[in-house]
Amino acid sequence: MRVKEFNEGFEITFEFDKRLTWAIKKLMEICPGSEKDKRRKSYIFPKCYAPQVIMFGQKYGFAFTREHEKRDYELPPMPELKTEIPLKMTLYPYQREGVAYNIIHKRTIIGDKMGLGKTCQGIASVVALDAFPCLVICPSVLKINWQREWHQWTDKKACILNNQNQFTWHLFAQGKSIFGDSIKNDVFIVNYESLKKYFVTKICNKPGTPIKLKDIIFTENIKLFKSVIIDECHRVKEPSSLQSKLTKGITTGKEVIFAITGTSVVNKAKDLASQLAIINQIDKFGGYSKFVAEYGYNDNMEELNYLLNKNCFYSRNKKEVLKDLPDKIRTVVPCDINNRDEYNSALDDLASYLKEYKSATDEQVARSMRGEIMVRIGVLKNISARGKLNAVKDYISDVLESGEKIVVFIHQKEVCGMLTQAFPDAVTITGDDDMTTRQRNIDAFQNDPEVRMIVCSIKAAGVGLTLTASSIVSFVELPWHAADTDQCEDRCHRIGQKDSVQCVYFLGKHTIDEDIYQIIQDKREISNKITGGKNEAIENRVDLDTLINKIKTTTSLA
Repeated sequence: MRVKEFNEGFEITFEFDKRLTWAIKKLMEICPGSEKDKRRKSYIFPKCYAPQVIMFGQKYGFAFTREHEKRDYELPPMPELKTEIPLKMTLYPYQREGVAYNIIHKRTIIGDKMGLGKTCQGIASVVALDAFPCLVICPSVLKINWQREWHQWTDKKACILNNQNQFTWHLFAQGKSIFGDSIKNDVFIVNYESLKKYFVTKICNKPGTPIKLKDIIFTENIKLFKSVIIDECHRVKEPSSLQSKLTKGITTGKEVIFAITGTSVVNKAKDLASQLAIINQIDKFGGYSKFVAEYGYNDNMEELNYLLNKNCFYSRNKKEVLKDLPDKIRTVVPCDINNRDEYNSALDDLASYLKEYKSATDEQVARSMRGEIMVRIGVLKNISARGKLNAVKDYISDVLESGEKIVVFIHQKEVCGMLTQAFPDAVTITGDDDMTTRQRNIDAFQNDPEVRMIVCSIKAAGVGLTLTASSIVSFVELPWHAADTDQCEDRCHRIGQKDSVQCVYFLGKHTIDEDIYQIIQDKREISNKITGGKNEAIENRVDLDTLINKIKTTTSLA
C-alpha cells in the first residue's frame, strides 16, 4: 500500500481489498477531479487534496513516497575472474564474469535468461568461496538434475534428502553415519515442499492466526550450512507463503546465498522484495517497506535496475553473450517417473523374454525374436514417457513464464494429448493435422508472440520445417535414429536462427531412456569423428545387442 506524491498530485496504489476499495470510493466522492487509472490500477488525486490524501494514508497505514528525479544511469561493468576454480569442465567467458560477480557480492540473484548456465555459475561460485556444506533448495523435479550437475562439475559428493536419510543426513556432512565413518557429503539437496519436514522442529502460531517467521522453530542442523543455493527463487516471491518464510529462516545469517531465476519479476517489481529479503540484501534498498513503496509498483525502474546491478543482481540474455556460445548446447534433464511399478513390471516381462532370446540358436528364430524385443523395448519407452510428464510440464511452465518459446518433440499421440491438455494454447504438428492446419500452426508459432509452444511429432515434423522463433527444442521421447534427433534439433538451428539453440532431453531416471540416449551420443560422436556425416539407425544388430546387454545388466541377467 503506497501513496506517491508527484508534481501534479498523488497516486494511491494498493492490492485489492474490499475495505480499502470502499474507503477510496468515499474519498473520491469528497475529492472532485480524482480519477482511477485503470492501466496502473491506481487512484489519482489533484494536489489540492493533500490534507485528505495524507489523512487517508495515515489512517490505513499506507507508506508515503515521492516521485524520483529522472537521470541517466550507467550500469557497472561485470568483473573479470582472475583466479582459477577447480572444476571438471570449463566455464564460458560470460559465466566466469558471473562467478567473479558472485565472489565479490556473495549474496546475489543470478538472473541470466534460460539456457545460459545459471546452475554451473552457482556451483562454481560456491566452490570458489569454499562455502561448504552447501544446501540447494529447488523444485522437486530438479533435485536429480542438481545432483548430476554437482557431480559433473566438481568432485563434491551431493546428497538428496529423502525418507531414508531424514534423521541421519547431518552425519554425512561430517563423514559419519549411524554405522561409523562414511563418505563425506558437501552438498545437500531438498525441494521447497520438504523444508518443513527436514528443518523445522515445530510451529508455534496460535490457532487461526497466520504463521510468522518468529513462530517457526528450526532444527539446529540449519547451522551446518555455510552456503545456500535457491533455484527458481521466484517461487518464494510471496512473503506470506510458508515456503518463503522457511527459506528466509534457513538463509538468515548466511554469508553466501545465491538465488537463481530467469524470471525474478513475474508481474511487478514488488516480486523482488521477498527474494531480496531472503538473500539478506533488502536493507541496501532501505528495507522491505521502503523498497515496495519506492519501486514495488514499477516506478523508478531505471534507478532500481542500477541499484540491483550495483549490489546483488545480474542478468544477461542470449544476444548479449552469443559470441561465447556454441551453435548448440545439449542438456539432459533426468526425471523421476511416477509409474515405476508399471515400468518395473514391463522390464521384468522383457527380462523373461531375453532369457529365451539368449538360448535361441537358429538365426531365423533369433531374427524374429529381435523384432519382438524391439516391440517390448517400445513399451518401456512409452511407459517412461508417460511417467515423466509431470517433470516435463514443470519445466515447460518455467520456460513459458520466462517469456520464451519452446518446441517439444514427442512420438505418442497419448503424450501429445496430455501436453496440449496441460497447455491449451499450444499448437501442434502431428500426423493427424492436415496441410492447412499444419501450415497455420507453423505460421502462428513463428509470427504470433502469444503462441509460445508447439508440440511436434518426430515423424511428422522432423524434417523440412522452420521453427526458428524458438531457440529451445526439447525431446520427451527419443527416436530410434540418431540422425532423427539432429534433424529435429535443426528445426530451430537453421538459417534465420539468431541465438544459440538449447537442446533439452528429458530422460526417465533408471529407464531405457538413459541407455538409448547414450547409444545415440556414442554414434553421433563416432560419425562426426570419422566422416562428419549422418548417423545411422540404432536398430542394427550390433546396437540392439548393446541395448540388450544394458538391459541385462540392469536386470541382473548378464
